[in-house]
Amino acid sequence: MTGVSTGGSFDGDAPTGQMLVDDRFTAVAAKFFSIFRRPRAGGGAFAVFLDGEPVLDIWAGWADTDRRWRADTMALSYSTSKGVAATVVNRLADRGILDYDTPVAEYWPEFAANGKGDITLRDVLRHRAGVQRMRGLLDDPEDLLDHDKVAAAIAEQAPDPLRHKASGYHGLNFGTIVAEIAQRATGRPFTDLVRTELAEPLGDNDFHFGVAPRHRHRVARLSPGLSIGKVPFDRWVGLGSRIRALDSARSAIYDGWTEMSIGDRPYDAMMPGWNGVFTARALAKMYGALANDGMVGHRRLLRRETTDLIAQMPPNSRYDYVLGGPPHFALGYHRAIVGASLTRKAFGHFGIGGSGGIAMPSVGVGIGFVTNHLGYPVMTLGDARLPLLAAMTQRAARAAQGGVAQHRPAAAAS
Repeated sequence: MTGVSTGGSFDGDAPTGQMLVDDRFTAVAAKFFSIFRRPRAGGGAFAVFLDGEPVLDIWAGWADTDRRWRADTMALSYSTSKGVAATVVNRLADRGILDYDTPVAEYWPEFAANGKGDITLRDVLRHRAGVQRMRGLLDDPEDLLDHDKVAAAIAEQAPDPLRHKASGYHGLNFGTIVAEIAQRATGRPFTDLVRTELAEPLGDNDFHFGVAPRHRHRVARLSPGLSIGKVPFDRWVGLGSRIRALDSARSAIYDGWTEMSIGDRPYDAMMPGWNGVFTARALAKMYGALANDGMVGHRRLLRRETTDLIAQMPPNSRYDYVLGGPPHFALGYHRAIVGASLTRKAFGHFGIGGSGGIAMPSVGVGIGFVTNHLGYPVMTLGDARLPLLAAMTQRAARAAQGGVAQHRPAAAAS
């Protein structure tokens, strides 16, 4: 392995300033560094675990106009958060505290209101609960950052009948729902569960839903705003208000969210569907465990039976009535885009703007990517950086294993 010195050391669990580049992944590292050559490209970090061990841990560029990206820099990563929140829930299921096929109302009785009594935890994780609505959910927009108020309003909703036909992406409130279920089942705050069910088993504390003041200096500033053709994303979705087919998509986003999400207010909230702040290293370690029978290094996150279940990624629906495409959700993750393909051999969760985490069980690879530069100039919602790096990483992993995957294939879908 090659260590790229930046004034510290890497001990496998607690990097303090030294990059890690395994010789077998130098081409991937070179591509990553080329992405952030210019200050206008912002900054980012990329990390890879192979067979439970770190092989890449690199960063480059600028965290802000006057601040370079460092070993401990982290970024708000939008829907990348959903995969992290889902992993907490899957660990609770792994330990028998939650059951996928139990109605949500058995953990959260108020959720049964308005015909939701038969909706299960599995339905929630597959985005088939039908309660994606956030627009008009509460009178005061400030209350949309209050977990308790949002959870209470969700519990009162009637479900969208389209949920019986397809998934409907719960873009802003997926994390609220799973966090409330976890809190009701355990009697503990979700942030405590993130610590005990994820951070402590993995030996990495950089999973933040709400950032403590002592860590705020580590957060990269996001730019530019989320937009399509310079029209803010939430306003663009609102343009479909008179098109009935877009009603569900419009309902999942509220006016003002785009501008608010790139400011400082999300760091005070706990909205696990979109306001997670992570390092690439933490994401790669988590997905590295999911890709390696639940193990990373000497640490066990999940039983092999649970990672097998997660890796099945059964078909969900031909389309999603919010997104309009087929992401194929299962147990809180979706099929990953690797290169130009939405593949059944990899799963994870992407975040709007370009961040994300991916597990590739067939080659034992876990990937994490975070950035503060959101998408392309003409459409900042996402880009090809992570899919490209993922494809290069997959090829490097196969070459490292002699062209034949040493990991067993992901379990076949039932």
